[in-house]
Amino acid sequence: MSDAPFTVIPVPCFADNYAYLVSSVGSSAAFCVDASEAAPIEAQLILRGLELTAILSTHHHYDHVGGNLELAESRPGLPIYAHESDAVIGRVPGQTHALVDGEAFVVNGISVRAVHVPGHTLGAVAFVAADCVFTGDTLFLAGCGRLFEGTPAMMHAALGKLASLPPATRVYCGHEYTLKNLAFAARVEPENAAILERQQHVATLRARALPTVPGTLGDEFATNPFLRVSVPALLTRYRTDDAVRCFASLRAERNEF
Repeated sequence: MSDAPFTVIPVPCFADNYAYLVSSVGSSAAFCVDASEAAPIEAQLILRGLELTAILSTHHHYDHVGGNLELAESRPGLPIYAHESDAVIGRVPGQTHALVDGEAFVVNGISVRAVHVPGHTLGAVAFVAADCVFTGDTLFLAGCGRLFEGTPAMMHAALGKLASLPPATRVYCGHEYTLKNLAFAARVEPENAAILERQQHVATLRARALPTVPGTLGDEFATNPFLRVSVPALLTRYRTDDAVRCFASLRAERNEF
């Protein structure tokens, strides 16, 4: 497979969602990850002189696929990729390609690999391209998604798959939740200096109305409690020696935060 260089353009949608336009360098072709709503994406395509050639959907929730059909309406045959389980029951609007775990494909000369990460939903997929991973609502910066369909064990395993990527991997997630996630992380690990440092950096970005994406997996290993459930301090806090039980307690506490 070819590996064309590319740029990633975050497109704010709704109140706190991100869609992403991924554009090959030197080409007007672009694909979209998580077409939350059509209008902001169309505006960015026009502004940047780009042509939409495909949509990659991380999961079926409306705030990630709500723009699929409107974008496809003026682009007959537009490829829309999502997990095979969502294709079976038609949960991703306009889906044309059913992906399996580890499946590799090429869009606009960009090599992409699908990683099945059930937990938030059963058909959740992350997309890996070069040193970037698009995680939808599975892995957030300093947090993770709620368990709407999966179990703690499933989500812990899904996060483990993402954590196996190199620490320099850039993480592009589905929502701008980073400040609140870090506030929770600081409550869970008040002695973690890396969390405080990251809080200050993120607060500066948000004060300037800048996105916090991307982060790196290295940052997540240092500051994201959901990737740190094997750390002795967290196991002690939740009175267990089992990482999955620790994760379950942590997620339950975050639900009420």
